[in-house]
Amino acid sequence: MDFNQYFVSGLALLGAGIAMIGGLGPGIGQGIAASKACEAVGRNPEAAGEIRAMMVLGIALAETTGIYALVIALILIFLNG
Repeated sequence: MDFNQYFVSGLALLGAGIAMIGGLGPGIGQGIAASKACEAVGRNPEAAGEIRAMMVLGIALAETTGIYALVIALILIFLNG
């Protein structure tokens, strides 16, 4: 391998690391969603089923961005070759 291939390989791995910063947002968002759902159930226990369903949907949508970042990082690592 010459210098250019090492350089491209290094930048791809650096990009993979940067892509994984995208995992922070879903974690924070899911924590906030769970917190607010607990508050809502505490204020209105009768609506716990509806609140839980909306929270699970919101968490699933938030998780897609983290999964997308992971897929991009894996592509950068394994197709760098």
